[in-house]
Amino acid sequence: MQKNNGRRDLLVEERPETINDLPFESHGDEVEGNERRTPVTGYLVLEDGSRFEGTSFGYEGPVAGELVFSTGMVGYPESLTDASFAGQILTMTYPIIGNYGVPDSSLWEDDQIHAAGLIVSNYVDTPSHVQSQMTLGTWLKREKVPALEIKDTRLLTQHIRTHGAMLGKIVFDQDIPFHDPNLDNLVAQVSTSEVQYHGEGETTIVLIDCGAKRNILRSLLARNVRVVVVPWDYDLFSPEHAFSFDGILVSNGPGDPKMAEKTIQTLRTAMERQVPTMGICLGHQLLALAAGGDTYKLKFGHRSQNQPCLMQGTKRCYITTQNHGFAVGTVPPDFTPWFVNANDGSNEGLQHAQLPFFSVQFHPESTPGPMDTDWIFDYFLGRVRGEHE
Repeated sequence: MQKNNGRRDLLVEERPETINDLPFESHGDEVEGNERRTPVTGYLVLEDGSRFEGTSFGYEGPVAGELVFSTGMVGYPESLTDASFAGQILTMTYPIIGNYGVPDSSLWEDDQIHAAGLIVSNYVDTPSHVQSQMTLGTWLKREKVPALEIKDTRLLTQHIRTHGAMLGKIVFDQDIPFHDPNLDNLVAQVSTSEVQYHGEGETTIVLIDCGAKRNILRSLLARNVRVVVVPWDYDLFSPEHAFSFDGILVSNGPGDPKMAEKTIQTLRTAMERQVPTMGICLGHQLLALAAGGDTYKLKFGHRSQNQPCLMQGTKRCYITTQNHGFAVGTVPPDFTPWFVNANDGSNEGLQHAQLPFFSVQFHPESTPGPMDTDWIFDYFLGRVRGEHE
């Protein structure tokens, strides 16, 4: 059931010129447990001075980060627990959020919420779904993640598309300074701190955890392989850490790929030793840097479940899930583009001309979907086992 908060759509001729001109209408009292409380007003403040007023439905504390948007219609539990959103205030463009609640933690992409904050147009606090364990608002408060329901996420998204992703902060009674998370080594903050062993099988894959989504591990285990998960800065080729493995998969993760220098060095060594290697999302960028390519920051990134990617040399177009703010700008020597984004022409995949090194910018494990590119895990294991040349 969708709440009616007295909102009205802004007609074209009524649309405000800037975010600062946007009106705010007070919401009615909210019910929490058996008590009724007055809604708390918060503000989304952007580094260019724009302000957006809204009603809190999460933790009522200030937070600063990079403001981004996602156009996915479903999958907010997966997005919030995706470590690639670490340090970011996430704006959901789909107008109804919270309507199916929050599932059991076994279905999340990590054990906790990684997004710094959440912005929605219409929060639904009466979820209806067989898997729902709690409301989205309850979850956000437990995890101390602030969230605002604002008037018009369309206007905010247009602002970001025009001016690019920018720093922002959610504030209530107390102001805080802006903070650029891309100046931090976010990978070090979200990576595992210990080696983990999963599954059984004749093939052993090392998963370098730069903020890996759980479904990457699930996708590998579903194919009956043994997976060894290691931290981002783990020295795979040190005599102290010697163990046998057949291939390397480097995961997704947050922030600027150039911050993960130790992972880049590990990938250089892997290529020198011709170990079959695959990268996903951030791992794609790290492989490119290790091979001599370069990366750059996109204007507003790709964050959705409907990004079209063209496989080079074919007429095939795959619909993919993506979540990244950086991209490969310079293809490294001896590599060729594998996929290209059909919207903006940016690189979406690389393949070495001869050796088993390749990567994709999108998510082939893709929870909550689509599953168009799940076959890439089979292709990777085929290369590891020498079945494809």
